[in-house]
Amino acid sequence: MTNSVEIKNLDLSFGAVKVLQNLNLDIGEGEFLVLLGSSGCGKSTLLNCIAGLLEVTDGQIFIKGKNVTWAEPSERGIGMVFQSYALYPQMSVKGNLSFGLKNAKVPKDEIEKRVARAAEILQIEPLLDRKPGALSGGQRQRVAIGRALVRDVDVFLFDEPLSNLDAKLRVDLRVELKRLHNQLQNTMIYVTHDQVEAMTLADRIAVMKGGKIMQLGSPDEIYNQPRNLYVADFIGSPSMNFLEGRLEAGEFKVDDMVMPMNGYEFGAPQTADRPAIIGIRPEHVVTGELVRNAPLQFEVDVDLVEPMGSDTLVYAKLGKHSFRIRMDGQARVRDGEKISIGIDPSRASLFDKSTEDRL
Repeated sequence: MTNSVEIKNLDLSFGAVKVLQNLNLDIGEGEFLVLLGSSGCGKSTLLNCIAGLLEVTDGQIFIKGKNVTWAEPSERGIGMVFQSYALYPQMSVKGNLSFGLKNAKVPKDEIEKRVARAAEILQIEPLLDRKPGALSGGQRQRVAIGRALVRDVDVFLFDEPLSNLDAKLRVDLRVELKRLHNQLQNTMIYVTHDQVEAMTLADRIAVMKGGKIMQLGSPDEIYNQPRNLYVADFIGSPSMNFLEGRLEAGEFKVDDMVMPMNGYEFGAPQTADRPAIIGIRPEHVVTGELVRNAPLQFEVDVDLVEPMGSDTLVYAKLGKHSFRIRMDGQARVRDGEKISIGIDPSRASLFDKSTEDRL
């Protein structure tokens, strides 16, 4: 795969504060890459560096093989969609879509053609004569996406475009964005703190923390084989259960519980016993009839039950440790009762306690 965007040894500092540190990232042609992380991790800053809205301190940025590190935003061949819709209130939807093209002296018939195509793709044709004040939030965001679309660029940048919308609209527009990418096959770089958006939209996810990429991989890799404790904790809702113990001779020991790690794929041969942390996703814990076939079986005390319709979240105690279990929505379980659970060590994650890296 040829690269659409290349970021080499990128640094960005505001005074003495380092926001991005020696960051390297290659984004393939036509790839949908999501920059994911909590507030302050540097994801929007990185996007603004790619867009040319921030001057980098060191390093280089290439788009389609061209060094654009010091190029103006308008010279980079990008279209950007912001969290705020940033539409001109006095202009119609059609005026908003065509404004940038008119300024760029694009021929009138070409403008008409591009606006019509964007309106058709985004299903906003009936809205072209309306002003932004007469549109819903979802419709305004479609227009904002359309304004980037008409530029006919190679790379689209999205900075948390759905975060101002209500939950249902977010889901609807997320589906539309995925459909849009499938249709256009352009390179898209998308910033979000919402892991569901990241998992559903991305070809690859870059999980960021403190201006660094903690893991870069497919949604499947990030979910099933988190490279470190931070990624394991960040991905998943609710997040993994973590138990601190010790790895000895291929067995994980915590208090008086022993978990043989049969079937677990270690990243490298394990030669030394060490303090370790095991991570078990709530949805990977089995209950009921399935327990009898599980490699590891335990009893837990139920503290609290949260019925959520499609599934039920159970807060319990495994020994002295808090432990969450995701069960079927029709599960009959009550506060205070004891239930049996089953765990498959091959689906768990093990981390070195001192480095927090995956074992």
